[in-house]
Amino acid sequence: MTTASMNLQRLSFSPTQIEIKDPKQWNSIIKHQANLKNDQVTLSVYTQMESLGVLPNNTTLPLVLKACAALNAVERGKSIHLSIRGTQLMDDVRVGTAVVDFYCKCGLVEDAWCVFDEMSDRDVVSWNAMLFGFVGWGQYEEAMLLFREMWRENLRPNSRTMVALLLACEGASELRLGRGLHGYCLRNGIFESNPHIATALIGFYSRLDMRVSRLLFDLMVMRNIVSWNAMITGYYDVGEHFKSLELFVRMLVDEVEFDCVTILVAIQACAQLESLKLSKQIHQLAIKFRFVEDLYILNALLNMYCNNGSLDSSHQLFESVPNRDVPLWNSMMSAYVEFGFHKEAMGLFIRMQSEGVRKDERAVAIMLSICEELADGLLKGKGLHAHVIKSGMRMNASLGNALLSMYLELKCVESVQKVFGRLKDVDIISWNTMILALASNNLRVQACEFFQRMRESEMKPNAYTIISILAACEDVTCLQFGRSIHGYVIKHGVEINQPLQTALSGMYMNCGDEATARDIFEGCPDRDLISWNAMIASYIKNNQAHKALLLFHRMISEAEPNSVTIINVLSAATHLASLPQGQSLHAYVTRRGFSLGLDLSLANAFITMYARCGSLQRAENIFRTLPKRNIISWNAIIAGYGMNGRGCDAMLAFSQMIEAGFRPNQVTFVSVLSACSHSGFLETGLQLFHSMVQDFNVTPEVVHYSCIVDLLARGGRIDEAREFIGSMPIEPDASVWRALLSSCQAYSDAKLAKTIFEKLDELEPMNAGNYVLLSNIYATESLWFEVRKIRTWMKEKGLRKPPGISWIVVKNQVHCFKAGDRSHPQSDKIYAKLSILLSSMKETGYDPDLRWAFHEEEEIRWGV
Repeated sequence: MTTASMNLQRLSFSPTQIEIKDPKQWNSIIKHQANLKNDQVTLSVYTQMESLGVLPNNTTLPLVLKACAALNAVERGKSIHLSIRGTQLMDDVRVGTAVVDFYCKCGLVEDAWCVFDEMSDRDVVSWNAMLFGFVGWGQYEEAMLLFREMWRENLRPNSRTMVALLLACEGASELRLGRGLHGYCLRNGIFESNPHIATALIGFYSRLDMRVSRLLFDLMVMRNIVSWNAMITGYYDVGEHFKSLELFVRMLVDEVEFDCVTILVAIQACAQLESLKLSKQIHQLAIKFRFVEDLYILNALLNMYCNNGSLDSSHQLFESVPNRDVPLWNSMMSAYVEFGFHKEAMGLFIRMQSEGVRKDERAVAIMLSICEELADGLLKGKGLHAHVIKSGMRMNASLGNALLSMYLELKCVESVQKVFGRLKDVDIISWNTMILALASNNLRVQACEFFQRMRESEMKPNAYTIISILAACEDVTCLQFGRSIHGYVIKHGVEINQPLQTALSGMYMNCGDEATARDIFEGCPDRDLISWNAMIASYIKNNQAHKALLLFHRMISEAEPNSVTIINVLSAATHLASLPQGQSLHAYVTRRGFSLGLDLSLANAFITMYARCGSLQRAENIFRTLPKRNIISWNAIIAGYGMNGRGCDAMLAFSQMIEAGFRPNQVTFVSVLSACSHSGFLETGLQLFHSMVQDFNVTPEVVHYSCIVDLLARGGRIDEAREFIGSMPIEPDASVWRALLSSCQAYSDAKLAKTIFEKLDELEPMNAGNYVLLSNIYATESLWFEVRKIRTWMKEKGLRKPPGISWIVVKNQVHCFKAGDRSHPQSDKIYAKLSILLSSMKETGYDPDLRWAFHEEEEIRWGV
């Protein structure tokens, strides 16, 4: 046995004990460790060489630099480069190339370029190292320019050069040059003999036309695993998941050995096909070929089961893994969130801590995304924020944006501003979220200021920035502002993608310019489902449910509705109180194969529709047959009981919900307090309001205070209602004062009504309904001078009360009628029938209460 061999053996056990002086032996040891890919040991050996003053040669130094790159030991590699700068070693092309390659692989492309530019002697390998550096970090144009320089120096490119260039062409979508390189390879006979080039060509053409890629693949004489993977991945990337799996099956049939990349893409393709049977077969293959020892594969399998609707399989797989990494925990939490199992997701997050698993930024971001759905969401969100700070977690853009979104969803604008102000890593999403938080909370001026700040920064506004600021446009008063934003988009060439087009259309609808909204909608050549849904939703939001239904019937002939469409249209049927229309939609979704048991949002919408249309029995039937309910299901049935005057059933459902383990949220208490108000359960309602704060830790919002004011006022306790408003910890809005003003109408208190109206007028100076309400109160007490004064004010302000509308749906056609309206083609017949009905009413002895009808006639005379 030679001395060098003995030293190699000793090194594998205790490299620190070596005290060799011969440089040849040191170099032999480094070569041996490099062959074994013992990068850490290679660096340790080199450190010992340095301490002994032994210099490496031009063969071993590249191996040491390669180890630095593999370990991402940037500072170590830089110090080695510094130690040899200016020496003869740097004049050696192999050493210079190794330094260039080290810098490129560590992402320091500019440093690599400086070394490359200073090299006096450069061969094809040197050029290739620099080319791959540019390509590896997305600098495709620089790579192609470098190749042209290489060509001018009369250096003949080899197969690696071609591979680097084809990757650059693929990244830059440079079709012409890519085809030229293809032709060069064919002319020089390096296509058939080199599978790496053929594989690169497959990748290049896969971005353009998979048929060409498949033709190249079929023409290949020599195929390796990389070629198969490129083809399978190519099909997956363009969305042809079935073909991707077909090729994988062909590998199995041809007994081609596949690797972890192959099975990973096959699993991802299977996840898109929604076949649980196929998913289990792929899983069995992964077990058979022992790929389940790879945590990346296990993670992909878990996500596959989740995508294919089998949460149980995802859970079983997760629990079967003994050594779970953080990404696997995160994937399981994401699966729970996707299926709406927020309690289970939070439980898993807590379990991570109990099992000593260090939570990362992704885990926290997942939990932040569900805070809006939790009864104590703000408390949980603040707790997660505190955990981030205490644990010293790096506040990267992703985590920062998750915090911004959480506070945005919970309407904590000040918190959004504080988080944004402290973020060091701010991206376009951060700016957009900040602007949206301000715009959606009626802080239009501040939103514009942030928009201006963004323009002055290096961040360029995109389509989603515009969508965010358009959220400030809620009514007709914002029309000019909305138009100015639209003008900015056109002037500055902001890309008008489908979401922005939809947002612009919605803005014009909200601001009362239906004609422009429809022009934008109709002018879109490739309307997607979101555009249809948004337009339907806009009509509903703007109290034009009949037009929403008409658009839906047109949509059916042009696009396939989804559950969101049905939910929107159901709200239109609910608004019109059209039970036949709702039943028709129920039949439609049944025929189309929608499952109310699997789609809780859709089921909840049907419960709401039936309840509001007075068919409470049907609402109860859907509720009772649901295999699993969420808090929204309970809220819907409680609200249904309340609006139909069944206060006792609402209270019973509330109790059952708590017994079932559900924690009531803010919406629950709105429903149950409204039920108490409509059923006259005054004391019960007050107790529930107290319990809401004390027992369930739910912070009351304005709407809850409004319910209590209405409850007290309906019960005749008007003075107590006024005192309650005065004790509110938050500023009462118009709805609170309007609830009190309505009670003045019932109890004929004109003096109090005037005081309350003054408060309302400060908050809503342009709301005609408030003026009419006060006018009605004066009319009941025959204060006609005051009535005329109010009508004069309305005229001076240009206010008109929207006329009352009634409607009937006949064969999917909505027929609308206004007071004194004669626009309907059958108006003569309608009024003749109405006259007969009025005569019949009088004959039967019906004596109408004209206290509320008299001032409607006054409205007609005064043109209001």
